[in-house]
Amino acid sequence: MSNLKTTYMGIPLKNPLVVGASNLVTDISNLIKLEEEGAAAVVYKSLFEEQIQLESYSMEEEIGLYEDWDAEHASIFPMLGHAGPQEHLHKLRIVKDTLNIPVIGSLNCVNEDTWADYAVKMAETGIDALELNFYANVIDADKTGTSIVNDQIKVLKMVKEKVNIPIGVKLSPFYTNAFGVIKRLERAGADGFVLFNRLFQPDIDLEKEEHHFPYNFSSSVDSRLALRYAGLLHGQINGTIVSNTGILSGADALKMIMAGADAVQVVSAIYKRGISHIGKMLRDMEEWMEIHGYESIDAFKGKLSKANMSDPFAYKRAQYVDILMKSEIFMQYHPKAGEDIY
Repeated sequence: MSNLKTTYMGIPLKNPLVVGASNLVTDISNLIKLEEEGAAAVVYKSLFEEQIQLESYSMEEEIGLYEDWDAEHASIFPMLGHAGPQEHLHKLRIVKDTLNIPVIGSLNCVNEDTWADYAVKMAETGIDALELNFYANVIDADKTGTSIVNDQIKVLKMVKEKVNIPIGVKLSPFYTNAFGVIKRLERAGADGFVLFNRLFQPDIDLEKEEHHFPYNFSSSVDSRLALRYAGLLHGQINGTIVSNTGILSGADALKMIMAGADAVQVVSAIYKRGISHIGKMLRDMEEWMEIHGYESIDAFKGKLSKANMSDPFAYKRAQYVDILMKSEIFMQYHPKAGEDIY
C-alpha cells in the first residue's frame, strides 16, 4: 500500500486531497460522505464580510418600510439587528465537531479591522487552520499594485498576532510579480499558499440583454498556471504549497506533487463527477505510485521542480522556446519569418 501522507501548514494529512471551499461543503451529509471517500481535509465555505453587510442593509430596509406608518406607530417591529457572522460560526463549529479530518476556515473581508476580529471568532470554533481569501477585484484606478500588496501583508500580520492556528493565504494570479508577493507574504508569517483563486466572472445573456453568472467549472487545462508556480516555488519557500484549480483526476494531483506541491484542493471534480470521485482519485494515485515504484509522496514530490531540473526554460518560457526550436512548426504559422519584418 502506497503512503500518501503529507502535511498542510504543519497539519498531518493522510493524503494530499483537500476539499476546497464551496457551497457543496455547507451540507453536513456531503462532508460525511467526502470523509468516508477519503478526503484528507476540508475548507469550509468562505465567510464573506461583504455578504453579511448586504444582508444587514437588506434587513434594515425591509424593517424600515413600515416605520412611521401613522402617528401611533413609529415602528411595528421590535429593535432587531443582523446576527453578523454568528450563523456561519455556528455551522463551522458543527462541522468541526462532526468530522474527524482537519477543518480549515476561509475568510474574506473588506474592512481592515474586521479581518482580525472575524479571524479570532473563527479560531474559537476549534478549526485547525485558517485561509485568508485575498479575493479582490480592484476598480480604483488610483490604487497602486504596491499599496494592494502592502494592505494584504498588513492584514496577514494583524491576523497572525491575534490567533495561534496556522494561517494560509489564497491568492489570485493577477500580480505583477506573484513570486515576489509570495516571498513577502512568507516573511510576514504565512504558513501556506493556495494557488490560485478562481475568480467568478460575469457573462452576458444576449437574448435577455442582461448579466448572468453561470457556474464556471474548471478543466484540467486550467491547472497549468498552478503547476508552473508549484514548480517555481518548491525548495524556494518554507510554507506549504497548495495547488488549486483544474485538479480533476488523480493524474492531475500527481502532476502537481511532482512539480512541487504539498497538497491540492478539489472542487470542480466533485461537482462534475460526484463525491465518490475522491475515492477514485486516491486509487488512481496509489496505482500509479505502485507501478512506478514510489512508496511515498515524498519520494517524488518536487522531482520535476525548477530546483531539481537543469533545464532553464522548463518553467520560465518552456512552450515559447519549444515552438521556436521546432522550426517546421514555427514556419507553418509564420511563413514570412525568413524575411525582414518591420
